[in-house]
Amino acid sequence: MKQSEEKIALLIDVDNAPASKIDVILSELAKYGVVNIRRAYGNWKSPKSKGWEAVLHEYAIQPVQQFDYTKGKNASDMAMTIDAMELLFTKELDAFCIVSSDSDFTPLVMRILANGLKVYGFGEKKTPMPFVNACSRFLYLENLGTIEEEEETTSASRRKQKDRKKSNHELKKDTKLLNALRHAIESTEDEEGWAYLANVGNHISNNTSYDPRNFGYRSWGELIRTIDLFEVQKRGDHRSSLYVRDKRRSY
Repeated sequence: MKQSEEKIALLIDVDNAPASKIDVILSELAKYGVVNIRRAYGNWKSPKSKGWEAVLHEYAIQPVQQFDYTKGKNASDMAMTIDAMELLFTKELDAFCIVSSDSDFTPLVMRILANGLKVYGFGEKKTPMPFVNACSRFLYLENLGTIEEEEETTSASRRKQKDRKKSNHELKKDTKLLNALRHAIESTEDEEGWAYLANVGNHISNNTSYDPRNFGYRSWGELIRTIDLFEVQKRGDHRSSLYVRDKRRSY
């Protein structure tokens, strides 16, 4: 099935996600398919839910009330998990989107993946790595919408945004990222070791939750050039016709 035909269920943990990012979340999901189920879980009597109340009708999101049965304990997680399992077995879906910064959803993500569906995750940078790594693709909400924000901010704010990018040194120290890149290139390279960048990106997306925006870059090409451990070659006139090769290879 093509990505544009995917049917996606969006489940939001309102206690662990900012309402201000709902537009860019839906815009991102539109790249993969149609979000035909949209639900937000929380105690709607709580002050924390006020921001989400303002966007429910605008984005056709169904609120699901869940009272806090025990003081200081969030009961929305269990309600959201139960609904997710029901949707998994009763609806013909291709993917789930879990919006939360809570690692308690990690077992749910793994169960959905075991049934052959994709899971797109969105959360803040405080999200524990087990949840991040479990998702088919995970995006930090702080990194979404940065292009539009840059157009509206001052030059000082733009410099601050630029500073969020991982440096060459930081990227080279990320062993897992380098291994993912090298494995993707090796798996898609031609006889001379050159791999089409689009295929490299698809391979990484199919095997990890990595996205270049989580490192502060808009594309894999920009990130790979910054690392400076790979050769980059442009072929033809099309700007996306980029090929990459590990500099350690010799021919």
